[in-house]
Formats: sequence, C-alpha cells, structure tokens
Amino acid sequence: MTGREAMLQAFDRLFDRAAHKLRVSCTEQDKEQAKKQFEERFAALLEAVDQVRIDEVPDEILRNMEGAIDRISPTEVVGLLASIPLAHQGQEMMRQIAYRAVEQRLLEHLIKQADDRYGGN
Repeated sequence: MTGREAMLQAFDRLFDRAAHKLRVSCTEQDKEQAKKQFEERFAALLEAVDQVRIDEVPDEILRNMEGAIDRISPTEVVGLLASIPLAHQGQEMMRQIAYRAVEQRLLEHLIKQADDRYGGN
C-alpha cells in the first residue's frame, strides 16, 4: 500500500477513536466527509507520501496515537477547536506578510538597478 493509503486508513481508525472519546455519533457519510476534508487540508503531505510504499502503519504507532486521543482533556479539545480558525487566519496573514516582503525586495532590487545603471544619487 502507499503511504497515502496507510494514512487514510489510520485516519479512519483515529476518527472512530476520537468520536468514541467525545461520545459523538457519526454516520458513514459524516465520516467520509471528514476524511475528504482531511484529504483536502493535507493534500501536499498525502501527495508526498503517495510515493512511499509501506506494508502498513505499525499497530504500536496507531496505539500510541489512540492513546494520545484518550489522554486529551476536554479543555485541550476546546483549545484545539478554538485554535483552528486562528490557525487559518494566521496562515493567511503569513502569506500576506511574505507577499509584501517579496514585493519590497523586488522594489529595492529595481531601485538598485536604476541607481547602478543611471548613476544614482
């Protein structure tokens, strides 16, 4: 199986564990929708690991991840939920900052070229 397939298989198992922990009942359609969102959110990662061939995600690793879900407190769950929209907004802000920095460097480069070419000040 590919790394992508293994990660999606692990997602299924971890989704079930998280739903059980939160006492949330989800239909198969709900689960498929969540999986699709996971695939969209982590498309670059899934594309990269699609090139990797593995037998399966070792059960010990999956048990460790399930244990992390079991140990998470209600307060941590609330904190994670609150951080999701902030993370998205922060990512957008970082894109804008990076774009402005590139714009500024381009302007500085063009000004330097003009100074060098035409004698400057």
